Amino acid sequence: MRLKRIVIAGLLATAIGTQVHAQNGDLSNTDLGEIHGNFDLGAQYYRDDSLIGAPSVPEQVLFNGFLNLNYTKGKFRAGLRYESYQNALLGYSSEYKGNGIPYRYAGYTLGHFDFTAGNFYEQFGNGFALRSYFEPTLGVDNSIDGFRVKYNNKGIAIKALIGTQRNYFEQSEGIVRAADFQIQLNELVKSMSANPTKFQFGGSVVSKYQQDNSPDLILPENVMMLDGRFKVSRKGIYMYSEYGFKYNDPSADNHYIYRNGQSLEAGVGYATRGFGINVTGHTLVNMAYRSDRNNGSQFVEEYINYVPSLSKPHSYLLMSTLYPYATQLQNEMAFQVDMVFKLKRGSKLGGKYGTTFFVNLSMANDVDTTNLNDLNTSRLGYSADLFSLGSMRLWQDFNMTIVRKFSKAFQLKLTYQNLFYNIDQLQGKPGYRDIFANVIIAEGKYKFSRTKTIRVEGQVLLTEQHDGGWAAAVAEYTVSPHWTFSILDQYNYGNEVSEKRIHYFTTAVGYTQKANRIMLSYGRQREGLFCVGGICRVVPASNGIKLTLSSTF
Repeated sequence: MRLKRIVIAGLLATAIGTQVHAQNGDLSNTDLGEIHGNFDLGAQYYRDDSLIGAPSVPEQVLFNGFLNLNYTKGKFRAGLRYESYQNALLGYSSEYKGNGIPYRYAGYTLGHFDFTAGNFYEQFGNGFALRSYFEPTLGVDNSIDGFRVKYNNKGIAIKALIGTQRNYFEQSEGIVRAADFQIQLNELVKSMSANPTKFQFGGSVVSKYQQDNSPDLILPENVMMLDGRFKVSRKGIYMYSEYGFKYNDPSADNHYIYRNGQSLEAGVGYATRGFGINVTGHTLVNMAYRSDRNNGSQFVEEYINYVPSLSKPHSYLLMSTLYPYATQLQNEMAFQVDMVFKLKRGSKLGGKYGTTFFVNLSMANDVDTTNLNDLNTSRLGYSADLFSLGSMRLWQDFNMTIVRKFSKAFQLKLTYQNLFYNIDQLQGKPGYRDIFANVIIAEGKYKFSRTKTIRVEGQVLLTEQHDGGWAAAVAEYTVSPHWTFSILDQYNYGNEVSEKRIHYFTTAVGYTQKANRIMLSYGRQREGLFCVGGICRVVPASNGIKLTLSSTF
């Protein structure tokens, strides 16, 4: 609390001092530092709409907003974020309620060292052992509140930190202690500096402490995770691997069993002019790692670590929000192949402006496990073979996109997706059959002039399971640099229940002035999932007027 007051007072004093000096004299030769930040808000007026299953909103208007302020002067920096939820928009946890300053920090750089006190975000490697980050569209903020020291010099980077994680407007019960190192061998060893083969190594140790208050079990108060990684690259070729080991961590996520957790990921890639391919696979068991063992929330709360999803992040509505995939931290073996190649401009197949193909295949199963039925004895829960594919198929996605520019004014993009989706396991909907779907999308963009562009999408999802087939159409007209107008309709034409064959129509207008943007939309939002980087949140059905505003300064 004292640090929070110091940071706030310092920022206010700087701003006031700047104004005083500006009134009294010329500041051209005075370095007062700089203040930058951003302002974001989202508000929605909700209308009752029982036809689409929209939940009742007694307040009628809900609001999310935040303001970031960052001050820098030389090697010193400080900042804060003020947040307000009056109350939180639908789809966000009800724990986001009220106002406060949950994020504030101060730090400075001295030689090869960097020091931070207060809140900060950090990631080790791919995040298997530790990743703290802020993603307001998902309602995720697991910043660490404490102290961090970094050292970086001649190919050696070392980090060490200690603190507690944010849990809405409170702090987690557990204390996180962590250290990480990374070595760029070619920078460290002078004789290797000109070597075209680059070597990178790293390792992490993360430990959490939480007091054992269980009346029934003897729980480990200190739980450690170890992580090691390497990457080798030469010109357009690379390969990497990362392995994480988590000591037994009985928690609400794994039903308080004492099994250790493991994760292994490896990938190779090659890129040259007009062609690139990446192949990645990982396998994991029991990798949920939270700073509060008793938190089993559906929301992404108090997670210390992060395992990225091996699936393509889709942007089209029917592909991204109906049946998206997120990493299954308890049990998963996944693979992905991602490829891009371009046909030359002026060639017979490439056309005058060239043609680009994107091909992606991803799949995920469970890992082969055997139930031990030992909850009254050793409580290991199950035995697992990390390298044996299980019998339960979770996800499979083959998709291909062709982008071709026919003239300076017109571009066409065609996308096809073939999808398998285990909706019972991935969305917790028992009784529904596995989903087999095909998605076809056509997107055209035409430039009338340097400032006026129209973009049109047509989408169809074909399936006989769950809610049946869907169709969607989007039209967006842009008048640069200020105006954007759009209309959207999603139609559940294949629903077996005729009353549920509903149109979800939305219209929006947006205005941009330099770093300021405001958008107003009206219409229906169907229930679905919104995902970023393999992390998802449920978006309930709604009907109403939505206002979003953002500004950067």
